[in-house]
Amino acid sequence: MSTYRELLTIPNSQLDAINAVLLSPQTRVIDQFLEVVARYGTPEEINCKHRESRRYEALCEKIKRTAPGHLDDLNWLIEQRDRRAFISIADYRKKVLGEAFKDTCFKDDCAVTLEVSALQYFPWVRVMMEQAIANQTLIPGRFISVRKMKESELDGDLPAIVAAMDIIGASFVETLDTKGTDGSNPHLGGPETITGYFGGIGEPNHYALKWLDEFLYYYTNYGVQHVLNFNAGTILLAFMLYKLGVDIQFKISVYFGADNPYSALWIMTMAKLFSRPDGTSPLIGFNWSNSINNETMELTDDFRKQLGFEHVIRFEHHITETQKGIVIQPYNRRDELLEIADHVANIAAKHEGGDLEVEAQRAHPSDILDYFRDKEEVIASGDWEALQINFLDKVAACNTTARALTERGLSFIAARNLHK
Repeated sequence: MSTYRELLTIPNSQLDAINAVLLSPQTRVIDQFLEVVARYGTPEEINCKHRESRRYEALCEKIKRTAPGHLDDLNWLIEQRDRRAFISIADYRKKVLGEAFKDTCFKDDCAVTLEVSALQYFPWVRVMMEQAIANQTLIPGRFISVRKMKESELDGDLPAIVAAMDIIGASFVETLDTKGTDGSNPHLGGPETITGYFGGIGEPNHYALKWLDEFLYYYTNYGVQHVLNFNAGTILLAFMLYKLGVDIQFKISVYFGADNPYSALWIMTMAKLFSRPDGTSPLIGFNWSNSINNETMELTDDFRKQLGFEHVIRFEHHITETQKGIVIQPYNRRDELLEIADHVANIAAKHEGGDLEVEAQRAHPSDILDYFRDKEEVIASGDWEALQINFLDKVAACNTTARALTERGLSFIAARNLHK
């Protein structure tokens, strides 16, 4: 078999052929890519605009023009952070383990990132924080948003959430509006046909470039650095953009459907081909399909290490899911996480639904289609409070996972600036 393995070697001549395509003035797709980038300046200018727009003072100026009331909540959040109102990691561990805390050696090298999706509206931030202070619970270290970005930009929530995440020390991933539900495919309807939008047909024809343009707009104007990516074409565009020197980052969405180690191998192979000399890649999160098992992550971890990506590309795995619209319930992968978290590093435990016993009591269980609703319609329907409850249930489920990890002597990553 070793002889056959050698047949898989990629000759330098084939790499030369790929470079010839990328560098040829006759390759129109590369010309079109570069034309979009040039609208925003050189890579250095683009990164400078990003850093400037991400400054807290710059974000506050935008908030002041659209939603000045949000500034009071941000100031309150800074006060709570500075007075250390949130439980420390050590005190949390003592709270969970009692006397056993003193004799427990935690697996910090395999710390699991606590993640919640989706943080749709800024007012939810303060409610979440107040609960965490009152109950001495944890704020996750990573949040996803799937709300319409243009709507979020116009009502001031977008810059306020970006600012809040910087204050608390959590990473934040946005979902661009160019995502398939924007009419890109004329043969599909609205979100009710959601399964038809994803898996590679959400960015047909010129929409891949539109996605790139939108990414650069929010990167340079609002400091948004992390976005979802679920199309092979836009994944390649993001790799090339990073290779040019633009410091963007992305995570592959669960909607991409990466459900086996070979799917991961070809994506990480491309990530390696377009990585920078320092070994970094813009691909920092790899969201697995809901159908994978632990062996798939273990097998992928083998070559993730060989490619030098163990601490670059995070495995993002759904622990809970919305009750409606995406998977057959009951769905809970917490026990599987506990089995793998002691030997596979850099995993995020993503919570997209509440714990099953909690969701069963809700008049309005969590629903993936709620992500695609207009804010005005949510309020008019009377569902605003219900959606906030759904979000808080996800945060609570995240805390359930943190407790289970702690009981096993396993580590987690919560909001770094809140939980010292």
